Amino acid sequence: MILYPAIDLKDGQCVRLRQGDMAQATVFNDSPAEQALAFEGQGFEALHIVDLDGAFAGKPVNAAAVEAVLKTITMPVQLGGGIRDLRTVAAWVEKGISRVIIGTAAVRDPGFVRAAAKAFPGKVAVGIDARNGFVAVEGWAETSSLAAAELGRRFEDAGVAAIIYTDIARDGMLSGINWEGTIALAEAVAIPVIASGGLASLADIERLVAPDCHKLAGAITGRALYDGRLDPAAALALVKGVRTRT
Repeated sequence: MILYPAIDLKDGQCVRLRQGDMAQATVFNDSPAEQALAFEGQGFEALHIVDLDGAFAGKPVNAAAVEAVLKTITMPVQLGGGIRDLRTVAAWVEKGISRVIIGTAAVRDPGFVRAAAKAFPGKVAVGIDARNGFVAVEGWAETSSLAAAELGRRFEDAGVAAIIYTDIARDGMLSGINWEGTIALAEAVAIPVIASGGLASLADIERLVAPDCHKLAGAITGRALYDGRLDPAAALALVKGVRTRT
């Protein structure tokens, strides 16, 4: 189980959104690289980055900021946002990204996900961002008629390394993770599931390490870290404790 601190990139800055709304962005650091280094210094073992501008543009936009992060830290980085073709996947893997996250394209072009997972084993994850249980695309601007579990099952045999499941209604709201929906997805698919959206406090970490969450591969935390509501040392101790027991 891994706890991932999140860096969301908008205009080259480290921001957090409320419910995926680009108009409700709070800037927390002008230097994503410095923020990443701070997270590494706190003991985190992997980093989650989303190129928000890229998610809307359909191509990488904050590449310079991502590359600066890669040059600054040594822990693995998973990256999503604007990854819509094999050329982009290859470019990021070559630059040192440990895992790319394919979101919108997983709905629009599932064959691309399969091709990417085959070409880059262990380095491709699917991002399932859901609103009321249905998958949202294009930087969360559109909601499809596809259920989250149905999308996940489409890639059961594709070699996908993980599913990052985000409840949009909770993202950036500090209202707690949608445990019911996240656990249901983890039980519906064989692919490891990472929880995202709404992690608010140490209580969520305690919930994460509860027995019925044993199928989850980890969780992503953003605003709670930036606001100081989540103590990194205490959170990581809980996560490492459950890893030791298992």
